[in-house]
Amino acid sequence: MQNKRNFSAKREAIFQELAATDTHPSAEWVYERLKEKIPGLSLGTVYRNLSVFKEMGIARSVGIFNGQERFDANVSYHPHFVCKTCFRIIDLPKGFYPPEKNLYRMIERDCGVSVDDHAVTFYGLCHECNGI
Repeated sequence: MQNKRNFSAKREAIFQELAATDTHPSAEWVYERLKEKIPGLSLGTVYRNLSVFKEMGIARSVGIFNGQERFDANVSYHPHFVCKTCFRIIDLPKGFYPPEKNLYRMIERDCGVSVDDHAVTFYGLCHECNGI
């Protein structure tokens, strides 16, 4: 695993942009935010670095919504809420879904699989789209 302090200037800027937001951005969003500040930055560079961050475990994919993969630099366990209208992704507090301590073992035993991780995502309408 590469150490974060060995990042190139571009890689560091991409990570900092991702880490500075809780909007769960797409690669395109990150690229649009940085292209004026970083001459020579390409969308491909952003995609490749986001992939590296996932491999390093310092970012994760939240999923593909409205045709775009969305990312999160908060890799601690937390569930998400996705609005089915505007595709806003909202972090939910950990307390909304406490995983059962033995859940992995039960799934492994009952299904004959090996569980490494899990994600919980709720879907519906956000307060703006719901008119609340």
